[in-house]
Amino acid sequence: MPQTADEMDAVAVRTWCSLALEALGREREAIDAINVYPVADGDTGTNLYLTVESATQAVEAVFAAHETGTTVPVAADAVRAMAHGALIGARGNSGTILAQLLRGMAGVLADGHDADHLRRALTRAAAAARQAVAHPVEGTVLTVAAAAAEAAGRTADEAGTAAVAQAAYEGARTALEATPGQLAVLGRAGVVDAGGRGLVTVLGALVEAVSGRAPEHVYAAGPAPAFLVPAPEDCAAGGPAFEVIYLLEAADDAVDRLRTRLDGLGDSLVVVGGDGLWNIHVHVDDAGAAVEAGVEAGRPYRIRITHFGADRVHPPTEPVQRAVVVVVPGDGLRGLCKEAGATTVLARPGEPPASGELVDAIRRAHAREVVLLPNDAELRHTAAAAAEQARAEGVRVALIPTRAAVQGIAALAVHEPDRSFDEDVVAMTAAAGATRYAELAVAERQSWTMAGICQAGDILGLIDGDVAVIGEDVPGTARNVLDRMLAAGGELVTLVLGEDIPDSLADALEEHVREGYLAVDTVVYRGGHQCAPLLIGVE
Repeated sequence: MPQTADEMDAVAVRTWCSLALEALGREREAIDAINVYPVADGDTGTNLYLTVESATQAVEAVFAAHETGTTVPVAADAVRAMAHGALIGARGNSGTILAQLLRGMAGVLADGHDADHLRRALTRAAAAARQAVAHPVEGTVLTVAAAAAEAAGRTADEAGTAAVAQAAYEGARTALEATPGQLAVLGRAGVVDAGGRGLVTVLGALVEAVSGRAPEHVYAAGPAPAFLVPAPEDCAAGGPAFEVIYLLEAADDAVDRLRTRLDGLGDSLVVVGGDGLWNIHVHVDDAGAAVEAGVEAGRPYRIRITHFGADRVHPPTEPVQRAVVVVVPGDGLRGLCKEAGATTVLARPGEPPASGELVDAIRRAHAREVVLLPNDAELRHTAAAAAEQARAEGVRVALIPTRAAVQGIAALAVHEPDRSFDEDVVAMTAAAGATRYAELAVAERQSWTMAGICQAGDILGLIDGDVAVIGEDVPGTARNVLDRMLAAGGELVTLVLGEDIPDSLADALEEHVREGYLAVDTVVYRGGHQCAPLLIGVE
């Protein structure tokens, strides 16, 4: 539920990160589509999503450390984790600037979380971001951030945190609409600044986090052009060929010298961080020289070098034509999918994989074409961001939005690498879509559900994501769920057993299906250690 207390405490920070990540997931493609400055490489939305994803994971880690106790983290812990997570996970020019904005806010909010601290945090953030950019340009996210801070600063002294956040959002939204008139490349393309639009999205999430309501006036841009071709003068023939990003452990004085060195090597220089840890972003022709400069300053790591306009992955050997990457909830299914030739990513209970893990799996698959099966509705934005990043690296990726492991199994069962990519994806998508899914779960507390009130310890039967059955034991609940699902028809039942479920239950459920539903087959798999005691699929 959105935070409703009118303050920026730890829970509000956590909610803000979660809402911002969700909103950027929805708008990622639209923001990518209007990305024409500083390089028209169509990745601003993806980079912002990945940066906020890292910030969110850092905040969640802080809360996870308190799960065994009865208290929640203090605000200072949450905002510092948010800033640190964004810093180490910042991607691209826009993500690096957003990381500095969050770092600037954290420096103030760590000392207090009332409305006045939020005003000062927004002002500090705008100033810090501008200082981090070697050559600030108006009509960009820097302009939007400054307008947000100014609008927040004009609020009355007695205004609450929600009112300050709303004012910042409205100021940013108004400034964003003016960016095409401030930066020629935006005006010619007929779009607003992509980074600025991302910041408006993040500020809209802040409003909802502290007030419990989405902004009253939601920014709605017109349709983005399907394909943007910047004017020749904007493409700067002979301009920097590489984007270089790395984390750097170094002293402040060494970073000051590094700024001067990198500024002479290229452009779009952004240096963010402090206290010995920095995130360096620059566009250069000589990528090696940019990295060497970092070595002279300190210890660079997580080095990423992107060649603009060229495939970003150059495998040392000839890649296979097609592969499938599957997210699986347990070791048992991991082995099953590996036997079928898939590359797997293990989703441990309570630890969903990040987009970086999915990208790594796509790279490990070593294929020109990849079908990605996330097998979890909550991973839809994470998987989309990973697919977009892999596409930027020259891999053709099709994301099939499977919502459960049994849908992934159904899709993998009809996978045929010898047919055309499009035909294979259509067949796999159809198989997944024709599979209804269910799982059993144990209620942790008394709560309202679609099936009524459950008590702690009750067995819940969820069908297609909603609680449909409340039972006292696993066998009875499983039979009830199967009956409800098979009432609409079916040809094949798939059962995936958790590690604590005996084989005798599978035998009993197979007999139940065989006796009650003619011509319906049952297949059973061992899932191993997974969060649900039983997964059910009906095709």
